[in-house]
Amino acid sequence: MAPASTRPTSRDVAQAAGVSQAAVSLVLGDKWRGRVSQATAERVRQAAHDLGYRPNLAARNLRLGHTRTVLLVVPALTTEFFAGVYTGAARVAAEHGFGVVLYPSPEGIGPARNPFASAQAALDGVIASSMAADALTAIRGDQLPLVMLDSDPEGSLGAATVNLDIADGVRQVADHLLALGHRHFLHLAADVPSWTFEVRARELAARVGAVPGTSVGTARAPISIEDAHAATEAALSAPGRRPTALVCDDDKLAAGAYKALRRLGLRVPDDISVTGLDDLALASAIDPELTTVRLDAELFGERGMHALLAVLEGRAPLGGDIPVELVVRGSTAPPRAS
Repeated sequence: MAPASTRPTSRDVAQAAGVSQAAVSLVLGDKWRGRVSQATAERVRQAAHDLGYRPNLAARNLRLGHTRTVLLVVPALTTEFFAGVYTGAARVAAEHGFGVVLYPSPEGIGPARNPFASAQAALDGVIASSMAADALTAIRGDQLPLVMLDSDPEGSLGAATVNLDIADGVRQVADHLLALGHRHFLHLAADVPSWTFEVRARELAARVGAVPGTSVGTARAPISIEDAHAATEAALSAPGRRPTALVCDDDKLAAGAYKALRRLGLRVPDDISVTGLDDLALASAIDPELTTVRLDAELFGERGMHALLAVLEGRAPLGGDIPVELVVRGSTAPPRAS
């Protein structure tokens, strides 16, 4: 008998048939008529037969109303934000008779101890942040009905992806600073290997780079106040032109940058403007209050749970990224004339 790790999944069937996992669910759940073509349905059934695919126990239990339990896999990095994601997901889950188990990855990334003897037997589905993908793989949650949050829709492990419009948020930040007259930027980037942070770097470089006479430097730090403090101080102490605007990937990074700027004798925003991203409670607790991008964490969780329900029921999830909003506060101003 083949080991459990080689058991084919619906993702394998989808890849073999050249269709989405949602289409596989429709065909194998006999809900495909009027949604996919007969030729596609036959291709899916043939691929399932050739691979020896059998629907997993968790999905079958859902249809029978047995377990009704969902796992939310998140990093332990921005805990306030992901607490909001959990609140939103749990609210929608409760409305549909589901429970949500929170599974944080220690230190934000890397594997955590599996809380289940068999995730496949204990769970109906998984909602996971791409920032905790290692933990997801460790419990083989990617072999369950899966919705990925903050994940590249072109290369996602999941049957569906749900994203905030982070690219637009970064564009709003860049346009705000450019309109104020800033031309020289330092990007305090989160040192986390995740698609969402790649998007931030790419969009900032593209938006600023489209304006002549601009520059963007980069300093990297793990998402902590102490690490951001050290990275900012090192970057601004280096020789060369000092930036007039500091764009941070996260409000925690911005708080650490504030400490470094004060230590260097620089004032916000008189000497340097600072922006964050998240709109955590921290953003209005620091002085001056932080210009940042508001992300609706609870709506993010709600949309993730709605998407998983759709996948489990063989429906197409709601498309489109969740809008975000720039909140302008006291940490940004026109650069001082040189």
